[in-house]
Amino acid sequence: MSGAVDAHQHFWRLERGDYGWLTPDLAPLYRNFGPEDLAPELEACGVARTVLVQAAPTEAETGWLLDLAGRHPFVAGVVGWSDFEAADAPERIARLAERPGLKGLRPMIQDLPDPDWMLRAERAPAFEALVACGLSFDALVHPHHLPKVLRLLERHPDLPTVIDHGAKPRIRDGGFADWAPWIERLACETPAVCKLSGLATEDGPGWSAARLRPYVEHLLDCFGPERLIWGSDWPVLTLAGSYRAWHAAARSLLSGLDAAERAAVFGGNAAAFYRLGG
Repeated sequence: MSGAVDAHQHFWRLERGDYGWLTPDLAPLYRNFGPEDLAPELEACGVARTVLVQAAPTEAETGWLLDLAGRHPFVAGVVGWSDFEAADAPERIARLAERPGLKGLRPMIQDLPDPDWMLRAERAPAFEALVACGLSFDALVHPHHLPKVLRLLERHPDLPTVIDHGAKPRIRDGGFADWAPWIERLACETPAVCKLSGLATEDGPGWSAARLRPYVEHLLDCFGPERLIWGSDWPVLTLAGSYRAWHAAARSLLSGLDAAERAAVFGGNAAAFYRLGG
């Protein structure tokens, strides 16, 4: 697994106080998670580098993540957050883009009440600033957002976009039918790439590779091994299972690929999309 990349993981410290979604009822997650917790999992799975993704809608957290990345060489890049609603959003994004290690931004669209948030005219300058600053867009969305993402990318065809967690299909509820056609359209009509991550959590505790297989195969059929990017979504993953179990399941589910294709999904595609070098 030389060159392997985990394209989606998080760290947080509860005392920061900016994780509104992180409450005591999420007991497995309601503690601090840092580099020292992740390092043994990376070593066990032969993962050399990671992309560290925001978990709080604050620029202060993004700064903290960038500081962590500067101290821990296995963190190859950071996907942060900026206020796309601010009047000076382009200037804010440009300032953040000056920080070494910042590769992209992720507005937490799944948590926003307005399903058309990304399509509002007042959001356009922020998306244009991403392109101008050479940053990517992580789309944290649910299946009902996929038509909106398609329209967004029609408006901003040069916006480098990755769909987080396969757009979080409702696996435990058998939600294949309302998800699959839009994934196919997005893959066919845009250059977006997609993360093979978060699926075990969408199935829930007791998840199985067999139940994930139709979703993984659809993502692979639509995006191909050249546009699919593996990630753990650790430690959110721990709501459903372990880092090592998900890594092993993903390897098994993609066992039909040849060695070069597996290397792309488990590292090369992430390195190219996020401009990680090496």
